[in-house]
Amino acid sequence: MAAGGGSGRKRLLLTALLAAGVLLFVGLGLWQVERRGEKLALIAAVEQRVHAPPVAAPGPAEWRRVSAKGDAYRHVRVQGVFLHDRETLVQAATALGPGYWVMTPLRTEAGWTVLVNRGFVPAEDRDRAADEPAGIVTVTGLLRISEPGGAFLRSNDPAHERWYSRDVAAIGRARQLARLAPYFIDAGAAPKRAGQPVGGLTVVSFPNNHLQYAFTWFALAGLSAFGVARVWRAR
Repeated sequence: MAAGGGSGRKRLLLTALLAAGVLLFVGLGLWQVERRGEKLALIAAVEQRVHAPPVAAPGPAEWRRVSAKGDAYRHVRVQGVFLHDRETLVQAATALGPGYWVMTPLRTEAGWTVLVNRGFVPAEDRDRAADEPAGIVTVTGLLRISEPGGAFLRSNDPAHERWYSRDVAAIGRARQLARLAPYFIDAGAAPKRAGQPVGGLTVVSFPNNHLQYAFTWFALAGLSAFGVARVWRAR
């Protein structure tokens, strides 16, 4: 009698665990379905921004409202003068190979400053001596959100000029840039000039594996439900 009671309690405990698994896995599957909807909406919004006509880059009055969700990859345009003496090179790995992003401050006609990623240069051209753009220039490109801290397992080291991410605030402090926009701009492609950065290399890509994850969770929920049925059939 006691043995039968112990067996019943074990069966009840196993059933409870499997039932909890069903609820948990179904919840996770539904969460992934929801995430997939959000990701598809984000991709559609970014595609629209990238291909829209350029608008004026946000000025100081709009900086507090700039966000990744609402502004990342917005097609923008700005005019000003490059401050080449305050340039920063950030390590980069691109389709053209390893090298650097050339981050040059642009002093706008309105008096505020924005960092412009003028493009990529290979490592051997980091000390290039080619003629740099002078005077008032117009930059058209994509608004990008700052990348604080550094890269995976590598922190930015301003004191030794080692930059692994395009950290706007840190670069601004290191270069003593006043009225600096909290974002940077990836310059678009331009006619290639020897020794000059290659622009237009922005990669706009968002991984979207949520459907596969949802199928996995729902499959585990189905297996757990099957386990419940097997436990009670073996009673």
